[in-house]
Amino acid sequence: MAGGERAIRVFLVDDHDIVRRGVGALIGGESDIEVVGEAADAAGALARIPAVEPDVALLDVRLPDGDGVGVCRELRSRLPDLACLMLTSYADDDALYDSVMAGAAGYVLKQIHGSDLVGAIRTVAGGDSLLDHRSTARLLRRIREEAEREDPLAVLSDQERRVFELIGEGMTNRRIGESIFLSEKTVKNYVSGILSELAMQRRTQAAVYAARLKSQEPRRRRPD
Repeated sequence: MAGGERAIRVFLVDDHDIVRRGVGALIGGESDIEVVGEAADAAGALARIPAVEPDVALLDVRLPDGDGVGVCRELRSRLPDLACLMLTSYADDDALYDSVMAGAAGYVLKQIHGSDLVGAIRTVAGGDSLLDHRSTARLLRRIREEAEREDPLAVLSDQERRVFELIGEGMTNRRIGESIFLSEKTVKNYVSGILSELAMQRRTQAAVYAARLKSQEPRRRRPD
């Protein structure tokens, strides 16, 4: 290589021999990339990858004795500098989400063109992540949905949360306004907004729901 730079070291993990051979042959034609090992299952990957310390692990999402996501998570805990590039036959939002949360740097389909795969390896080896705009949008939507499931009041602002809590304590709009220094009309507007955000029609629904959530607080993880 020019300038004496070290080649990008890649480890291949796929249970299909023909896939490993094909990718290996593709990479072998690049002067700046070399294959330093391969495995056909999760056990082999976890045993061999730490020994050779590659820059990039190309991991099949589905393996006969586990899955690439679990391998990625374990490897990243042991080798923080390792870039894991997930390889799969199908576009799967769950697998995408799980891969990113496990620390994967990228997620590509096996139908990817050879030149694009080589570019992906170079990208993640350089410390960048590899997600297209559509994948990023789907991932962010999934993360928001997860957050809302953990925090049922995620749609409310801080002030709306406070008003909601006081509704649960049985306060009238006037008393709520006196408590948090707002006019009764402003509180009324907040109440209307809260009911709309929570898809409720009546104030009593919000009061009952607030009381229920308060009783569940010890069992729920509160937002930071």
